[in-house]
Amino acid sequence: EKKSRESREELDILLKKLSLYKKIEDKLLERIKEEGLKELYWKIEEPLIRVLAEMEYIGVNIDRGYLNNLIKEYEHDIKKLQKEIYKLCNEEFNINSSQQLSEILYKKLGLPATKRTKTGLSTDAETLRNIYNSSPVIEKILDYREKTKLKNTYIDVLPKLIDPKDFRVHTTYNQLGTSTGRISSSDPNLQNIPVRTEYGRQIRKAFIPGDGYDLIMASDYSQIELRVLAHLSEDKNLMESFNRGEDIHTRTASELFDVDYDKVDQSLRRKAKTINFGIIYGMTEYGLMSRLSVSEEEAREYIKRYFDKYPGVRRYLKFLIDEAYKKGYSTTIFGRKRYLKELGSSNNRIRALGERFAVNTPIQGSAADIMKLSTIVLFNKLKSEKIDSNIILHVHDELVLELKEKDKEVVKKIVMESMENCVNLKVSLKVDIKIGRNWY
Repeated sequence: EKKSRESREELDILLKKLSLYKKIEDKLLERIKEEGLKELYWKIEEPLIRVLAEMEYIGVNIDRGYLNNLIKEYEHDIKKLQKEIYKLCNEEFNINSSQQLSEILYKKLGLPATKRTKTGLSTDAETLRNIYNSSPVIEKILDYREKTKLKNTYIDVLPKLIDPKDFRVHTTYNQLGTSTGRISSSDPNLQNIPVRTEYGRQIRKAFIPGDGYDLIMASDYSQIELRVLAHLSEDKNLMESFNRGEDIHTRTASELFDVDYDKVDQSLRRKAKTINFGIIYGMTEYGLMSRLSVSEEEAREYIKRYFDKYPGVRRYLKFLIDEAYKKGYSTTIFGRKRYLKELGSSNNRIRALGERFAVNTPIQGSAADIMKLSTIVLFNKLKSEKIDSNIILHVHDELVLELKEKDKEVVKKIVMESMENCVNLKVSLKVDIKIGRNWY
């Protein structure tokens, strides 16, 4: 009887809680309408719940044998690098200790110190890259750090996270995990696996199709944030460049450095790429100076030239900052809001940060909204066409699928149509697709 009474009480509590959900839902929907967020919610965030839930449930298949071999390889390489560093420094020490490393590099070896922190001379990656040519030990230290970090963060960890029931890794996606609206990933974070280095790409080889599937397809938006900038700013030169199918970094390099488009080399293109993305992230002259290792005067001149070539961008960025001061927030194409309390600060540095957020949020946030929308469109299209293919990873501007060999061409077509046509912009969206036996 006592148990029966307790059960009834628990049921009453549960029913009371359930009765509140409808009231909470009504209040939230009312607030969404008041804030002008109906399109964002019903077109993107609400339908995305099901998509991400299925992606989490399906997970991604991991090649355990390959990872086990990679662990042994990394252990060997790390020990070898450690010995080489000790030999070049004529001393054994804790390479992972920034204080000990600083003593060795700057006091014992006499290398140039370019940056000071509260605790002493800096040994961070950017500082070491700036003195890369001053000693062969710098290359060894950077390699040692990267291999150690990748081993500790991914190579050692991923095998332990494989579900014994389906032999897959199941990450958790948070669709509101960032202030700009980008999806984040945790337990484990599968969005931070490096792609720019060979070491990072080695880890991607471990991501393979699951049983019953043959291929991995990675579809990546090409320069989506710069395309969003062209659409929003309506800068004539920027829009024309994209619509002509030009590489925007090469075009910017040509414009800034007075070089023919087909004569731009990789060095100039890299500089232009830094400037292009620096503009999006509200990079200051000092920031550009540090990134390009040039004088402040040169950095100032590069920014001036950029805005001379793309005057529509200059006007638009000024408009974004002015509007953010008036409203107290920035919005994306779909109406997502980011409130910027930093703009009300009396501290110049914090206020400048708020201005960078005011510039970046409509651009990066709109790109994030488009990425979410394209994921929904692709998911629904695969379901409606009854194609046996799964979206297994969502990584910033990239979607990764597993599929069967026989469906390769039809899936490729569906992916391109879904991602390139999910929204109408004044410039065309472009997707790069790679297909292989793994995610490498």
